[in-house]
Amino acid sequence: MRATATFEVNSFVPADLKAEPAVSTGTPVGVATMEKLFEGEVVGRAATVFTSAFDPTTGVGTYVAVESFQGAVRGREGTFNFVHSASTSGRDRTAEFFTIVPSSGTGELTGISGAGGLAVDADGTHRIWFDYEIG
Repeated sequence: MRATATFEVNSFVPADLKAEPAVSTGTPVGVATMEKLFEGEVVGRAATVFTSAFDPTTGVGTYVAVESFQGAVRGREGTFNFVHSASTSGRDRTAEFFTIVPSSGTGELTGISGAGGLAVDADGTHRIWFDYEIG
């Protein structure tokens, strides 16, 4: 089944986390926490740990995010984790990865598995979809 939604980032808080010993590269590495709010066939919120190697001056980089979702998918309530990553040259999304973490579902989402994706429309609307099974 597929469930779609839009989402907004409610908060983005950079963390002061530095790897030791430090390694200097051509792209700065950062860590942040986020809260996202979802509307549509997916309703709820996610607490997110976001890591990136990203150059804000060129818009080039890669991110990895681990999200803990709480809410409902097509009316079934519970929680689960999902992970996604992508790279950008500043104008695109490439090397995308998206998966629901196995055995992470609770409540009516126990047994959820699958994949999904993210897109950002030209007007800035953030979209998410899950291609999932519950069983």
